[in-house]
Amino acid sequence: MRVSRVDERRLTALLGELADLLTDTVEGGASVGFLAPLDRADAVAWWRGRVTAVATGQLAVWVAHEGDRVLATVSLALPDKPNSRHRAELVKLMVSRTARGRGLGRGLLAAAEEAAAKAGITLLHLDTETGSPAEHLYRSAGWTRAGTIPDYAADPGGELRPTTLYFKQVGPVAAG
Repeated sequence: MRVSRVDERRLTALLGELADLLTDTVEGGASVGFLAPLDRADAVAWWRGRVTAVATGQLAVWVAHEGDRVLATVSLALPDKPNSRHRAELVKLMVSRTARGRGLGRGLLAAAEEAAAKAGITLLHLDTETGSPAEHLYRSAGWTRAGTIPDYAADPGGELRPTTLYFKQVGPVAAG
């Protein structure tokens, strides 16, 4: 497995593969912001909408691949406000159903955390569906549970589900 950060050109080249990964993730029941069934054209359009954010530095995207096949992805959404430049949100960690259990999620999580720390980011946060398999990954990777919000988002089947918020301090923490 190879993990690499993609720029806007590479992201554009990977739109189809990333769309396939997104539709697979939604079909597998993961709550990543979409309802099932997710049309592939809609998935391509969603990823195409991320290209500008990558080009402007508001979003960092990593992919895990074997050969030329994309198996997983994760992103960091970087804030644009002066009072929040020390933090970023971890978003859209997705692993192909055929590649789960092989450490891809953990590898991507580590790559994003390391890059954030190198960029001077000291705090990461995320939300994930309460009770999802992702919760185990985040807890085992040292993320701290901050709380739960009921009826936060609809799962792929349309049922409202709670979300759990997590955070992790990375890099040198500023004195307060």
